Amino acid sequence: MPHKRTVSLVAALTLGVTLTACTGNTPEPQGGGNQSGGVKVANDEPGEKVVIGFSAPAADHGWMAAITDAAKKEAGKYSDVELRVVEGTNDPNLQISQVETFINDKVDAIVLLPFDGAALTPVALKAMKAGITVINVDRQFDSPFAARSTVLGDNYGMGVSAGTYVCERLKDKPGSVVAEIAGIDSLPLTQDRSKGFAEALAGCGLKVSNRVAAEFTVESGERAAANLLQAAPKIDALWNHDDDQGVGVTAAIKNSGRSEFFMVGGAGSANVMREIKADNGPHKATVIYPSTQGADGIRLARLAVQGKALGDLVEVEVPRQVQLFAPVVTKDNVDRYLPTAFES
Repeated sequence: MPHKRTVSLVAALTLGVTLTACTGNTPEPQGGGNQSGGVKVANDEPGEKVVIGFSAPAADHGWMAAITDAAKKEAGKYSDVELRVVEGTNDPNLQISQVETFINDKVDAIVLLPFDGAALTPVALKAMKAGITVINVDRQFDSPFAARSTVLGDNYGMGVSAGTYVCERLKDKPGSVVAEIAGIDSLPLTQDRSKGFAEALAGCGLKVSNRVAAEFTVESGERAAANLLQAAPKIDALWNHDDDQGVGVTAAIKNSGRSEFFMVGGAGSANVMREIKADNGPHKATVIYPSTQGADGIRLARLAVQGKALGDLVEVEVPRQVQLFAPVVTKDNVDRYLPTAFES
């Protein structure tokens, strides 16, 4: 295996940069819209070979499947990257053993989306101590020493973006009824999304009048939506946190015959975007939670091992943390985001 250029964690913590984009509903020109990575830069030129191990939870819904698929496609763009992908699992113990295997195989880097960030922290620390570059994706470890860099979505920003969009649509309708279908309520990500949504609505004098929680599945989405529609005889706007469970939500709305409200989705699935583009259903917008995080992790791992930096930054190291933008997709900009959307 070729010699690796290692970066001390102390230096990484000292020199790290957090790229946190604004979370309004209108994307900045330099924001997260160009997710395809189509611009070729000097860093794309072949360098020393980098062996990357990749592990993620089971692809049991569209967004998670897209994470792994995007990582594979990104690695395939580089002749100097060898990607070793293990089978996705929702068993933390099995995922720990997968990382142990990567450590024993002396890979150069590990890109890891842990099923449980806390449970995978010790083995990630072990990998870092072994001189392996760890890139943490989406679900954070408990220790800052467990990863060289972390790639995150913006759950709070999703709520802010959704709430801001609803405020703009309902600005001339005081007292409007806003409903919310959350994901799993016990998860911090769901709590962050709901908090951002409530705070954005408060800024224009609105609040969530009816709220139910689902479980990120089609079945739970349909069940939660049916309960919500029965409890709320009038709705002006509905935000559903997750486009995968949104398949069930949309089915419940269709079965109810209700059409007095508009709907905002969450995560950014291709089927929702196609509905937005056709303007033939309740969805008028969806908020992106990028399924490109695994691909970004592959890029960061390659750059970190080769001692390179992000091309558009002055900093000479890759950032300590990258938090991706949560833009709102509407009929006006859907063509920009549809190429990197995932299928629910």
